[in-house]
Amino acid sequence: MADYLISMLTFAALYGLMALALNLVWGMAGMIDLGLVGFFALGGYASALLTLRFGVPIPLGLLAAFLFAAACGSVVALVTARLRGDYLAIVTLGFAEVVRIVASNEIWLTNGTDGISGIPGPWRGALPPAEFNLLYLAIVLVVLAAALLLLQNLRHSPLGRVLRAIRDDDQVAAIASKWVILFKVEAFAISAGILGLAGALYGHYTSYLAPDLFVPLLTIYIVLALSAGGTGSNFGALLGAFLIVLFQEGTRFLAAFVPGLPGVQVASLREFVISVALILILRFRPQGILPERLPRVAKP
Repeated sequence: MADYLISMLTFAALYGLMALALNLVWGMAGMIDLGLVGFFALGGYASALLTLRFGVPIPLGLLAAFLFAAACGSVVALVTARLRGDYLAIVTLGFAEVVRIVASNEIWLTNGTDGISGIPGPWRGALPPAEFNLLYLAIVLVVLAAALLLLQNLRHSPLGRVLRAIRDDDQVAAIASKWVILFKVEAFAISAGILGLAGALYGHYTSYLAPDLFVPLLTIYIVLALSAGGTGSNFGALLGAFLIVLFQEGTRFLAAFVPGLPGVQVASLREFVISVALILILRFRPQGILPERLPRVAKP
């Protein structure tokens, strides 16, 4: 049971990294990014290929995943700089699907739908499985804390204030002599880099990556996590991510309380319970459980 809880906490922390990344571009800059899983996959494959095929140390693989995903995020931001709202969401969703399809077909690079196995993890062979899981949880929590600290400082920095101004009205921000496209690219790059880092951490933890893992449903989970936790709030994003994992895993035990149901109906009941819980949260707390609190400006 302890190993199970540690594993779920690890996945919840990875969800938290993705929710923080989404909060930067959506909650702070107002850009609807549905390509999260695409950058997640790019980072995972980048670190896996470097460490597995070229023997690059894992820390350098994580750094390469961050930089590669950030570079791809900058390109996507430049291409979609003039798009807003639903159009931006559709294009970024298409980008994620392109990444998944390419990973499925480029067998020489990603091994196709069979996936890449045997991805190294830190001290995986030297430690017993229980100790490795505990160590990896500590590593992911340290990375999550560093990302939270970075984004909290960014939130209270001049860049954060400009991003919120762009979110509220980018034309007014442009009139105020702010280079809107540049700030959007910066936000997209940082967000994509964090997503790539999360993907790399996922790959080194599970030691396996395949295109079937990077489906749009994962993006939907992160969007729901941010919406329930509080759009614009970093702590709300973390809370929402942990709640999503709690709902997903807690409902696995429904079969013990509802005997006589076949497996298919239990799975449907799980989805129903999760949906009702999220609907209730959004009904009674439409701003999220921990909504964004704008910093007060001192009166002159």
